[in-house]
Amino acid sequence: MVDADVVREARRRLGRVGVWLNKQVYGPVPAAEETREVARIEALGYGSVWTGETVGGKDAFAQHALYLAATEDLVVGTGIANVWARHGGTAHGGAATLADAYPGRFVFGIGAGHPYQAQAVGVAEWKPLQKMRSYLDEMDAGTPLPPGFPARRLVSDAPYPRVLAAINPRMLDLARDRADGVHTFFVPVAHTADARRVLGPDGLVIPQVSALIEPDPDVARATLRATASQGLRVAAYARNLARLGFSADEIENVSDRVLDAVYAHGDEKAIARRVAEYLDAGADHVLVTPSAGSLSGMVDELERLAPALL
Repeated sequence: MVDADVVREARRRLGRVGVWLNKQVYGPVPAAEETREVARIEALGYGSVWTGETVGGKDAFAQHALYLAATEDLVVGTGIANVWARHGGTAHGGAATLADAYPGRFVFGIGAGHPYQAQAVGVAEWKPLQKMRSYLDEMDAGTPLPPGFPARRLVSDAPYPRVLAAINPRMLDLARDRADGVHTFFVPVAHTADARRVLGPDGLVIPQVSALIEPDPDVARATLRATASQGLRVAAYARNLARLGFSADEIENVSDRVLDAVYAHGDEKAIARRVAEYLDAGADHVLVTPSAGSLSGMVDELERLAPALL
C-alpha cells in the first residue's frame, strides 16, 4: 500500500542519516531541554529525529509536536508509537494533525510493543500481527459516529508516511501490503537486505543502529555486552538473529559476532562505514543512537560523528 508521492517526498527530506534517541529522552527530561537538544541536532545537519513510546510514558504526539515546533525543517518520526497507547483511529487523527501542521516533516512509525505493555491495558494475550492488522483497519476506517449521524471526516486528510516496526517475515509482508515501509531496530545489515527484498524498490526501509565511539574493539564489546543481553531477552530480537544464521550459543552468550553485527563501534570513520553498509544493503535512511548516558551527552557524540556521517 505504498503511496508513491508520500515516499518520494519522505526520501527527499530525510537524506541518508538521522537520529534515534533512547530512554534518556522519553524519561523525565524537561521539555525545554529536549527541544534545545533537538534544535542542536538539526543545526548539525542530521535529517531526522525519532524516539519511542511506552504505555504510561510520554505521549508520542505531544512529544513529537514539541520537536516539530522547535525546529525548522527537521523530519520527526515516531519510533515507535505504541499500538497499546491509543485506538488506531485516534492515532490516525494525531498523525494527520501533525502532517497538516508540518507538511512533509512527520513520519508515523507504529509498533506492537511488548507483552507487558498489552497486559498494562488489560490484554492478557499478546498477538502482535493480529493486533497490527486490526490497528491498521482502525486507522483506515474513519471516525465512528452515533447511529443516524451522516458520515463526515473529522480529521485532516494531510498525507504522511506510515512505517511499521517489522522484524519477522509476516510483519514485513504486512508492511509491504498495508504501509509505506518499515522501521527496524536492533537488526544487523543482513536484515536490512532482507527487508528491501520483501518491500521491493518502493517502500521505505529505515533501520536503527546504536553507536559506541570506542576504538578498542575489546573495550567496546565489553561495554556493549550487558546492553545486548538485555535486548536479547526480547524474544523477537533473538529469533531474528537465529533466522539470520546465528547459533543458539552465540545468541545466549552474546558472542563477539553478535555484537559486531548489531552495533556500530570503533572510531568515527568505522561507525560511518557501518552506516554505509546499511545504506548499501537497501536502507533509505539510517538512524544512529549514540551511547552517552544523558541527552546532552548524546548530542555531543552526534557532533563528533557528524563530519564522518554527513
